[in-house]
Amino acid sequence: MLRLNVLLANPIEAIRVDEQSMMVHGLFGDQEAKIRLRPTGHPDQYLRCVRELLSGHVLGSPGGYPAFLQRWTRMGQARDARLAELLMLGEPEAVVAVAAAAGLTDELARRAWWALPTPEIARCMLARECVVRGSMGKVLAGYLVEYLPFETEPLAIIATVRLVLQPGLVDERARRRIWEKGWHKNVYHLGFLESTPDALPDEEAARSDFARQCDILDPLARAGNEYAARLLRLLDRSGQSFMAVSERILRKPASQEAAISVMNVIGSYFRGSTPLEEPPRDMVAAIERAQTQYRDSAQADCAAGPLAALVHLAPRLEREIVALLAVSQVSETLLNPIFSHTTAVGTVMTKKMEPLVGPILQQYAALRTAASY
Repeated sequence: MLRLNVLLANPIEAIRVDEQSMMVHGLFGDQEAKIRLRPTGHPDQYLRCVRELLSGHVLGSPGGYPAFLQRWTRMGQARDARLAELLMLGEPEAVVAVAAAAGLTDELARRAWWALPTPEIARCMLARECVVRGSMGKVLAGYLVEYLPFETEPLAIIATVRLVLQPGLVDERARRRIWEKGWHKNVYHLGFLESTPDALPDEEAARSDFARQCDILDPLARAGNEYAARLLRLLDRSGQSFMAVSERILRKPASQEAAISVMNVIGSYFRGSTPLEEPPRDMVAAIERAQTQYRDSAQADCAAGPLAALVHLAPRLEREIVALLAVSQVSETLLNPIFSHTTAVGTVMTKKMEPLVGPILQQYAALRTAASY
């Protein structure tokens, strides 16, 4: 214990306890100090004494990492004023608390990464803009890209791809490499849909009549009509690409988590800034509601609102407008009646989703194929 007290007398930035090798590591800027532990009794009891010593010195609390902080760790509620101190406890949960804290800085991220270099910590810290823009952003992103082939959880893969695709973190070569993996495991493409839905690799062409529809819709969109702007986006290259990629995922989602994610991504993309106030019970109800909205807008004065203005300006785009309104109501809620009665995955899950996926793809078809008139 004497050597530990000597270590603590120095300006330490972080401490890591390696239980396997029975070593205590201390961080001093770019340098590291090591102390080998020599247990005089049971190793677990000895390690508990070591952590009590660290806690007593740093926090004045000899009982170890405070229990209330353990409850708050993953909620980002650790007090910002004590974040640096938490990194000197040798407690993994204390490092997680720092990584999730609202007061995290790029410098604290450097220390936390030294203390606990895990994928969870990297993802947690890359959710903070100060880290993304700081010196640690590229370090964490590079680690996650290299670790990605070993990740097995769909949600972790989606989150990783979404985070590393933030501007300035990876180069185009790495971005392309991640995209190519999506042809074999489509959850990679889900990360692209979440992070860069309007800038996907391998873009599709705009719809064949896009130029003609742009002449009609663009003035209204420029005037601030969100419905016109959203419809133009769907008919353009970005929207056609989004639908092509999300259709591939809808036809064969890798897991229930992937199915939930793609439904939420689709709904968000089609809705734009319009909130989803009342989710429909199924896609049949969503389409019926969309048709009712269209009829009501067609019967109203063109000045009644943005939807009415669009309907009166482009009466030949009825099926496209109805499709836009219908798919805007998509969310994970539509999956509840299916997943609440089954834990199936693979082809069985895909078959159970057909009554939901089929109508969505019918709306896609209305938006991807130009009418012959």
